[in-house]
Amino acid sequence: MEVELIIDGEKVVMNDFVQKMLGNMVGGAVETLHGVEGDWKEVSLKIKH
Repeated sequence: MEVELIIDGEKVVMNDFVQKMLGNMVGGAVETLHGVEGDWKEVSLKIKH
């Protein structure tokens, strides 16, 4: 699993554990949504504060 986090245009360096944890959290939440199958290939999430 590859996870990339960019905040205000700057890439945040994450170790493998953090990438896996963040990826599994988002992936698990997405898979619970109606109409989303477990074989998805890519998820893009954009949050503005």
